[in-house]
Amino acid sequence: MALTNQQIMTVGNRYIGVEGGYLGDFSSRTHTDFYSEYCGIDDVFPETYSGTTRQRFIEIVSTRKPHDQAKILRGVIDRFGDEDAQSDSRARLRQRILQWAAELEGATVIPIASPTETRAVVIRALGDADNLVRTSGATSAVDRIHTALHGHLLALCESSNIEIGEGATCTRALKLLRQHHSALQTTGPRAEDITRVLNSLASVLDTLNPIRNNASVAHPNLELLDDPEALLAINAGRTIFAYLDSKMGHREP
Repeated sequence: MALTNQQIMTVGNRYIGVEGGYLGDFSSRTHTDFYSEYCGIDDVFPETYSGTTRQRFIEIVSTRKPHDQAKILRGVIDRFGDEDAQSDSRARLRQRILQWAAELEGATVIPIASPTETRAVVIRALGDADNLVRTSGATSAVDRIHTALHGHLLALCESSNIEIGEGATCTRALKLLRQHHSALQTTGPRAEDITRVLNSLASVLDTLNPIRNNASVAHPNLELLDDPEALLAINAGRTIFAYLDSKMGHREP
């Protein structure tokens, strides 16, 4: 697959921003430098294209192969993503762009929205995990997902005024949230079945810890997960993350 013209326009007009034909705060020089500095692409020369900065960007992106388009999308996130956490709509657009990049790369990672309220380490670990899946393979990203999930669970407890002891595990934090936070009380349709699902997710969470300690690059382990099993662990953690944030954090308008 390749990016559609609508997707390219969305990235340029809505994420980067356009005013008077200028794309974001690009000058001719910084637009040229962008592709090598942020995207790792050394054979793009915007000055050889005609038109405004916006028109040059659209033509460059639309004529590159899918793998390069993915690099450009991730470069755009890196270059213009500083304000993503300040706006729900921008955070959702960021996640759409990352999903497009993953599809262009053929990745199979479950997408999640960046949480609006959490620890800084969580945002960084999620970004690290995305980059590692893309550049080094899923095995290298297992411990980053564990770190993000652990940090987010602790942040949710703190923001909910739930007392949690120093050094609490992911499993302990999730248990306390389920006990004391009203958003995680299962009272709707099929409540008993949903409770069973949540109990199973708690077991999955408990299992991610020894996987992280004994079969990831978090420690100098002799045996590491293969990529399919690493993706399974990553997607399991991201599923829990997405559920918690949909119930307690990121809100659709």
